[in-house]
Amino acid sequence: MSSASSTPPWNVHRLPRADGRVFLVTGGNAGIGYFVAEQLASTGATVVLGSRNPAKAEDAMASIRGRVAGARVRAVRMDLADLPSLRETVESLEPGRLDAVVHNAGVALDDPPRQETGDGHELMFGTNHLGHFALTRWLMPLLSAAPAARVVTMGSFAAKSERLDLDDLQSRADYRPKRTYGRSKLAQMYFGVELDRRLRAAGSTVSSVVVHPGGALDALTPARPPVHTRTAGARLGAAPAALLVQGKHAGAWPAVRAVLDPAVHGGLLWAPRVFGLRGEPRPEPLWNHLADPRAAARLWDASRDLTGTDPGTAIG
Repeated sequence: MSSASSTPPWNVHRLPRADGRVFLVTGGNAGIGYFVAEQLASTGATVVLGSRNPAKAEDAMASIRGRVAGARVRAVRMDLADLPSLRETVESLEPGRLDAVVHNAGVALDDPPRQETGDGHELMFGTNHLGHFALTRWLMPLLSAAPAARVVTMGSFAAKSERLDLDDLQSRADYRPKRTYGRSKLAQMYFGVELDRRLRAAGSTVSSVVVHPGGALDALTPARPPVHTRTAGARLGAAPAALLVQGKHAGAWPAVRAVLDPAVHGGLLWAPRVFGLRGEPRPEPLWNHLADPRAAARLWDASRDLTGTDPGTAIG
């Protein structure tokens, strides 16, 4: 029997063991990031929650420990909107290596006015993309120290209908919150794809994988008080939507598979099986606009200039 045929099919409810490995999840205290962390903790790995809010991180860790016997979980204070702080944050991590990072944290604004980070970047672009771009630079030595580390970038289905304006990355000329959010997530996904190209070209043992969660609603998400609560009315009201979308626990599945499955590699997009909106994770070709290497390279250069960092310089 071939090794491929003897490998059991991926089962989101029966994850492989990952004892001794260390995973970092940005924004692991809430939403999809929480469920990524909870599911990874069930494998025996050490899971580090990157969080701006220590109190919320404590709640998340308590919830995970209450559901996962013997969970190895801890937190590190991380503010992706504060670029100068990220190097110090990484230096505070205890392990000498990191087996995976899930770039999940993000900001989504629904209404004007346009806001900026302390570094003067539009808030969503600055946090969702530039923060993770800079963070990767400082994490790369830890990732390179692991046998086969993964950088997993959590994109968004909202990015599928967007296109980057490389002359207005900061949305100064055209700020519409939903569009700016979608473009910030598209920038993240471009980064994940371009990072994979550069890692392969350098012969690195690190790989970069891009995923998205499909449609993930709070009302379809199981309760994890106080991290997440939902009323019976909200659950019943959202029941018809379950035909098309899913909860955030299921939205975590593509990222969890990208971290754990040795068969996963870059160059594809890992997303829910049913129309990219719900179901178990599967690979699909990159969206046509996401596969444009010229746009990705221009974004990389602009991000390097805006952050004063370059993950490529740390690739080994």
